[in-house]
Amino acid sequence: MVEVATFAPGGYRYIRGQFQYSGGVAAEPGYRVERVRFHRPVLLDEGFRRIEAHLEAAGRPMTAFCACELRSPGQFSEEGFVAFNRAYVGTLERWGIFRDEENPVARSNVCPEVNPPAGPSFHAFCYTASDDREPAGTFVIAGSGEAPEAPGPYRDRIIRLGDTSPAAMEEKARYVLGAMESRMAALGFAWPDATAAQVYTIHEIHGFLGAEIVARGAAPDGIQWTYARPPVEGLAYEMDVRGLFAERVVG
Repeated sequence: MVEVATFAPGGYRYIRGQFQYSGGVAAEPGYRVERVRFHRPVLLDEGFRRIEAHLEAAGRPMTAFCACELRSPGQFSEEGFVAFNRAYVGTLERWGIFRDEENPVARSNVCPEVNPPAGPSFHAFCYTASDDREPAGTFVIAGSGEAPEAPGPYRDRIIRLGDTSPAAMEEKARYVLGAMESRMAALGFAWPDATAAQVYTIHEIHGFLGAEIVARGAAPDGIQWTYARPPVEGLAYEMDVRGLFAERVVG
Protein backbone atom coordinates (compact mmCIF):
# COMPACT_ATOMS: atom_id res chain seq x y z
CA MET A 1 0.00 0.00 0.00
CA VAL A 2 1.37 3.41 -1.02
CA GLU A 3 1.36 5.88 1.86
CA VAL A 4 1.91 9.63 1.43
CA ALA A 5 3.12 11.92 4.23
CA THR A 6 3.97 15.62 4.40
CA PHE A 7 7.43 16.92 5.24
CA ALA A 8 6.42 20.40 6.36
CA PRO A 9 9.97 21.73 7.00
CA GLY A 10 10.76 21.12 3.33
CA GLY A 11 7.49 22.23 1.76
CA TYR A 12 6.77 18.89 0.09
CA ARG A 13 4.93 15.62 0.47
CA TYR A 14 6.48 12.22 -0.14
CA ILE A 15 5.75 8.55 -0.60
CA ARG A 16 6.94 6.61 2.41
CA GLY A 17 9.58 4.03 1.58
CA GLN A 18 12.72 2.39 2.90
CA PHE A 19 15.16 4.22 5.15
CA GLN A 20 17.44 5.18 2.27
CA TYR A 21 14.87 7.00 0.12
CA SER A 22 11.21 7.75 -0.50
CA GLY A 23 9.18 6.68 -3.52
CA GLY A 24 8.74 10.23 -4.75
CA VAL A 25 8.09 13.83 -3.76
CA ALA A 26 5.76 16.64 -4.82
CA ALA A 27 5.75 20.30 -3.88
CA GLU A 28 3.11 21.48 -1.45
CA PRO A 29 1.07 24.64 -2.19
CA GLY A 30 3.27 27.71 -2.10
CA TYR A 31 6.31 25.84 -3.39
CA ARG A 32 7.81 24.37 -6.54
CA VAL A 33 10.52 21.77 -7.04
CA GLU A 34 13.63 22.87 -8.96
CA ARG A 35 16.39 20.64 -10.37
CA VAL A 36 20.11 21.36 -10.65
CA ARG A 37 22.39 19.08 -12.64
CA PHE A 38 26.16 19.08 -12.30
CA HIS A 39 27.96 19.29 -15.63
CA ARG A 40 30.12 16.38 -14.46
CA PRO A 41 29.50 14.03 -11.51
CA VAL A 42 30.71 15.42 -8.17
CA LEU A 43 31.96 13.01 -5.50
CA LEU A 44 29.50 12.58 -2.65
CA ASP A 45 31.16 14.62 0.12
CA GLU A 46 31.97 17.51 -2.21
CA GLY A 47 28.48 17.26 -3.68
CA PHE A 48 26.87 17.63 -0.28
CA ARG A 49 29.03 20.71 0.37
CA ARG A 50 28.05 22.25 -2.95
CA ILE A 51 24.37 21.50 -2.38
CA GLU A 52 24.56 23.09 1.06
CA ALA A 53 26.17 26.20 -0.42
CA HIS A 54 23.57 26.35 -3.20
CA LEU A 55 20.67 26.16 -0.74
CA GLU A 56 22.20 28.82 1.49
CA ALA A 57 22.70 31.13 -1.52
CA ALA A 58 19.09 30.53 -2.56
CA GLY A 59 17.87 31.41 0.92
CA ARG A 60 16.47 27.93 1.48
CA PRO A 61 16.93 25.69 4.52
CA MET A 62 18.70 22.35 4.19
CA THR A 63 15.31 20.71 4.71
CA ALA A 64 14.32 21.98 1.23
CA PHE A 65 16.54 19.24 -0.27
CA CYS A 66 14.02 16.74 -1.65
CA ALA A 67 15.55 14.53 -4.36
CA CYS A 68 18.83 13.55 -5.95
CA GLU A 69 20.35 11.45 -8.71
CA LEU A 70 23.56 9.58 -7.93
CA ARG A 71 26.17 7.81 -10.03
CA SER A 72 28.25 4.96 -8.58
CA PRO A 73 31.33 3.08 -9.86
CA GLY A 74 29.61 -0.31 -9.96
CA GLN A 75 26.72 -2.33 -8.63
CA PHE A 76 26.61 -2.94 -4.88
CA SER A 77 26.17 -6.22 -3.09
CA GLU A 78 23.15 -6.29 -0.76
CA GLU A 79 25.41 -5.67 2.23
CA GLY A 80 27.41 -2.98 0.44
CA PHE A 81 24.24 -1.13 -0.54
CA VAL A 82 23.04 -1.02 3.07
CA ALA A 83 26.45 0.23 4.25
CA PHE A 84 26.52 2.94 1.58
CA ASN A 85 23.00 4.08 2.44
CA ARG A 86 23.79 4.33 6.15
CA ALA A 87 26.66 6.67 5.34
CA TYR A 88 24.53 8.64 2.85
CA VAL A 89 21.69 9.33 5.31
CA GLY A 90 24.15 10.63 7.89
CA THR A 91 24.26 14.03 6.19
CA LEU A 92 20.49 14.07 5.82
CA GLU A 93 20.19 13.45 9.54
CA ARG A 94 22.52 16.37 10.23
CA TRP A 95 20.38 18.54 7.96
CA GLY A 96 17.24 17.67 9.93
CA ILE A 97 15.71 15.58 7.13
CA PHE A 98 16.28 11.94 8.13
CA ARG A 99 14.61 11.11 11.44
CA ASP A 100 13.50 7.89 13.14
CA GLU A 101 14.41 5.76 10.12
CA GLU A 102 12.15 7.95 7.93
CA ASN A 103 13.68 9.53 4.83
CA PRO A 104 11.49 11.80 2.68
CA VAL A 105 14.14 12.38 -0.01
CA ALA A 106 13.55 10.67 -3.38
CA ARG A 107 16.58 9.23 -5.16
CA SER A 108 17.97 7.30 -8.09
CA ASN A 109 21.43 5.73 -7.97
CA VAL A 110 22.81 4.07 -11.08
CA CYS A 111 26.14 2.74 -12.31
CA PRO A 112 27.47 3.98 -15.68
CA GLU A 113 28.85 1.08 -17.69
CA VAL A 114 31.38 3.30 -19.49
CA ASN A 115 33.59 5.89 -17.75
CA PRO A 116 32.12 5.39 -14.27
CA PRO A 117 33.00 7.89 -11.52
CA ALA A 118 35.80 7.16 -9.09
CA GLY A 119 33.31 6.92 -6.22
CA PRO A 120 29.62 7.50 -5.50
CA SER A 121 28.80 10.93 -6.92
CA PHE A 122 26.00 13.43 -7.39
CA HIS A 123 24.65 13.84 -10.91
CA ALA A 124 21.74 16.13 -9.96
CA PHE A 125 19.66 17.29 -7.02
CA CYS A 126 16.29 18.91 -6.40
CA TYR A 127 14.96 21.26 -3.77
CA THR A 128 11.83 23.25 -3.05
CA ALA A 129 11.64 26.98 -3.70
CA SER A 130 8.91 29.35 -2.57
CA ASP A 131 6.33 30.09 -5.25
CA ASP A 132 3.16 32.04 -4.48
CA ARG A 133 1.92 31.95 -8.08
CA GLU A 134 0.33 28.52 -7.59
CA PRO A 135 1.90 26.97 -10.69
CA ALA A 136 1.11 23.50 -11.97
CA GLY A 137 2.29 20.87 -9.50
CA THR A 138 5.91 19.74 -9.63
CA PHE A 139 7.16 16.29 -8.65
CA VAL A 140 10.00 13.79 -8.80
CA ILE A 141 9.49 10.03 -8.79
CA ALA A 142 12.38 8.03 -7.34
CA GLY A 143 14.21 5.46 -9.40
CA SER A 144 12.86 1.92 -9.28
CA GLY A 145 14.25 -1.34 -10.58
CA GLU A 146 12.42 -4.56 -11.36
CA ALA A 147 12.05 -5.77 -7.77
CA PRO A 148 8.75 -5.31 -5.90
CA GLU A 149 9.18 -3.52 -2.60
CA ALA A 150 9.05 -5.98 0.28
CA PRO A 151 11.24 -7.16 3.15
CA GLY A 152 14.11 -9.49 2.38
CA PRO A 153 16.96 -9.68 -0.13
CA TYR A 154 16.61 -8.12 -3.57
CA ARG A 155 17.55 -11.42 -5.21
CA ASP A 156 14.38 -13.01 -3.84
CA ARG A 157 12.23 -10.31 -5.45
CA ILE A 158 13.90 -9.51 -8.78
CA ILE A 159 11.67 -10.27 -11.76
CA ARG A 160 13.29 -12.94 -13.96
CA LEU A 161 16.58 -12.78 -12.14
CA GLY A 162 19.54 -13.37 -14.44
CA ASP A 163 17.41 -13.30 -17.60
CA THR A 164 18.05 -10.38 -19.98
CA SER A 165 16.38 -11.87 -23.04
CA PRO A 166 14.09 -9.51 -25.00
CA ALA A 167 10.99 -11.04 -23.41
CA ALA A 168 12.47 -10.75 -19.92
CA MET A 169 13.51 -7.14 -20.43
CA GLU A 170 10.02 -6.27 -21.62
CA GLU A 171 8.53 -7.89 -18.51
CA LYS A 172 10.96 -6.02 -16.27
CA ALA A 173 10.17 -2.73 -18.02
CA ARG A 174 6.43 -3.32 -17.75
CA TYR A 175 6.74 -3.78 -14.00
CA VAL A 176 8.87 -0.65 -13.57
CA LEU A 177 6.51 1.44 -15.71
CA GLY A 178 3.65 0.28 -13.52
CA ALA A 179 5.60 1.30 -10.42
CA MET A 180 6.15 4.77 -11.91
CA GLU A 181 2.42 5.07 -12.60
CA SER A 182 1.46 3.96 -9.07
CA ARG A 183 3.83 6.45 -7.50
CA MET A 184 2.66 9.31 -9.69
CA ALA A 185 -0.97 8.49 -8.92
CA ALA A 186 -0.25 8.51 -5.18
CA LEU A 187 1.03 12.08 -5.49
CA GLY A 188 -1.83 13.16 -7.76
CA PHE A 189 -0.10 12.98 -11.16
CA ALA A 190 0.00 10.91 -14.35
CA TRP A 191 2.09 10.70 -17.53
CA PRO A 192 0.63 13.91 -19.06
CA ASP A 193 2.09 15.80 -16.09
CA ALA A 194 5.62 14.47 -16.66
CA THR A 195 8.28 16.58 -18.35
CA ALA A 196 11.03 13.94 -18.48
CA ALA A 197 11.46 10.20 -18.07
CA GLN A 198 14.81 8.42 -17.78
CA VAL A 199 15.67 4.77 -18.48
CA TYR A 200 18.79 3.14 -17.03
CA THR A 201 19.91 -0.16 -18.55
CA ILE A 202 22.70 -1.60 -20.68
CA HIS A 203 20.26 -3.95 -22.40
CA GLU A 204 18.17 -3.49 -25.53
CA ILE A 205 14.94 -1.48 -25.15
CA HIS A 206 13.90 -0.93 -28.79
CA GLY A 207 11.75 -4.06 -28.85
CA PHE A 208 9.29 -2.58 -26.34
CA LEU A 209 10.01 1.15 -26.67
CA GLY A 210 6.95 1.84 -28.81
CA ALA A 211 4.40 -0.51 -27.30
CA GLU A 212 5.29 -0.22 -23.61
CA ILE A 213 6.92 3.20 -23.18
CA VAL A 214 5.73 5.55 -25.91
CA ALA A 215 2.20 4.19 -26.27
CA ARG A 216 1.33 4.73 -22.62
CA GLY A 217 2.67 8.31 -22.69
CA ALA A 218 5.85 7.57 -20.77
CA ALA A 219 8.08 9.46 -23.20
CA PRO A 220 6.67 13.00 -22.90
CA ASP A 221 9.46 14.55 -24.98
CA GLY A 222 11.30 11.42 -25.99
CA ILE A 223 13.07 9.20 -23.51
CA GLN A 224 16.50 9.73 -21.99
CA TRP A 225 18.35 6.41 -22.04
CA THR A 226 21.43 6.35 -19.82
CA TYR A 227 23.76 3.43 -20.46
CA ALA A 228 23.99 2.34 -16.85
CA ARG A 229 23.01 -0.44 -14.49
CA PRO A 230 20.71 -0.16 -11.45
CA PRO A 231 22.60 0.00 -8.13
CA VAL A 232 22.19 -3.55 -6.78
CA GLU A 233 23.62 -6.73 -8.26
CA GLY A 234 21.01 -8.65 -10.23
CA LEU A 235 18.88 -5.66 -11.26
CA ALA A 236 18.89 -4.84 -14.98
CA TYR A 237 16.36 -2.05 -15.63
CA GLU A 238 15.48 1.17 -13.81
CA MET A 239 13.47 4.32 -14.50
CA ASP A 240 12.68 7.62 -12.85
CA VAL A 241 10.24 10.38 -13.84
CA ARG A 242 9.83 14.05 -13.09
CA GLY A 243 7.48 16.93 -13.79
CA LEU A 244 9.46 20.16 -13.38
CA PHE A 245 9.54 23.59 -14.98
CA ALA A 246 12.81 24.92 -13.59
CA GLU A 247 16.03 23.05 -14.35
CA ARG A 248 19.59 24.27 -14.72
CA VAL A 249 23.10 22.94 -15.24
CA VAL A 250 26.03 24.11 -13.10
CA GLY A 251 29.76 23.60 -13.57
